[in-house]
Amino acid sequence: MKTELKGGKAFSYIDIQLEPGEQIMTESDAMSSMDAALELKAEFNGGLFKGLLRKFLGGESLFLSRFSNPTSTPKNLIITQGTPGEIRCIELDNETFYFQPGAFIACEETVTLGLKWAGFVSWIAREGMFKLSVTGHGKVWFGAYGALIDKEIDGEYIVDTSHLVSYGPDIQLKLQLAGGLFSSFFGGEGLVTRLEGKGKVVLQTRSLSGLASWLNPKL
Repeated sequence: MKTELKGGKAFSYIDIQLEPGEQIMTESDAMSSMDAALELKAEFNGGLFKGLLRKFLGGESLFLSRFSNPTSTPKNLIITQGTPGEIRCIELDNETFYFQPGAFIACEETVTLGLKWAGFVSWIAREGMFKLSVTGHGKVWFGAYGALIDKEIDGEYIVDTSHLVSYGPDIQLKLQLAGGLFSSFFGGEGLVTRLEGKGKVVLQTRSLSGLASWLNPKL
């Protein structure tokens, strides 16, 4: 399978070349275009129960789309995300990574998707009460609204609400005021998320909730 990220950080998309017999799993409605010879099957991820959990608790779609190439020649597939922004690819090596609701786009079939309890702190911070886990070996594509920023955490780090995209299993989330009581609420920052631990996190430069707050007074 040959893949290439195109479109720049504002309008990223994934250009995929599936070799004969290869398959890829994507979120529902992620396909932008494809060769007519490719086969598409919609299926629950891990069965009906897990699919329902992912939809109503994990912020993902109920179904996954499985694209496969039954022909004897390479075929092209274009997939993207629902919002403008950057897409990234990580390659798992028998490890686990967590995504906030809506960040997952696609993965190789050797990757297992699951749902983990994120806690009330994550929910209050508008990051979702549950998080999507990706485990195993293979490539995973994810994205968010805005550009994506990599950070290596060793200790503590502060992130504004709705800006955390993904993080490793050794990172813990805590909620706190941005500053003192007066500064936090009248300075416009309010609550923030304190990340504690050691590992990699990915942040987004923009948030849909921030966009909605900016648009509402103008509508």
